[in-house]
Amino acid sequence: QVQLVESGGGLVQAGGSLRLSCVVSGSIFSINTMGWYRQVPGKQREMVATITHDGSTTYADSVKGRFTISRDNAEKAIYLQMNTLKPEDVALYYCYAFIVRRAWAGGMDYWGKGTLVTVSS
Repeated sequence: QVQLVESGGGLVQAGGSLRLSCVVSGSIFSINTMGWYRQVPGKQREMVATITHDGSTTYADSVKGRFTISRDNAEKAIYLQMNTLKPEDVALYYCYAFIVRRAWAGGMDYWGKGTLVTVSS
C-alpha cells in the first residue's frame, strides 16, 4: 500500500519559518510530479508548489520568494521550506504525488493526510 506521510507542521509566529517533509512509502515503480497543496475550511484546495522528477518547480504567486520546494528522489521525499510566514499561510498542508506502481501501468494521484500550519500574528 502506498502512503504519503507529512511532518513538520506546527505553530510559529509571523515572520518565522517551518520546514515540511513528505515521504512516500510502499512498493512503487516511479514517482513523477510531487507537490504541496493547502486548504482552509470553506475554501478549495490550492497549489502551493510542485516539483517534477528532474527538479523543475512551480510556485503559487502568494508564496514566491518565501517558500522553497525540494526533492530527494533516492529517499522518495519532498520538502517545503517556508520562510517569512504570514497569518494568511495558515492551512492544512497536503503532500501530493503522481505515482506509477508497476512498469507499463498507468499512474494515479496520491495524497497525504495533511499537516497543520498555524501562524500567530
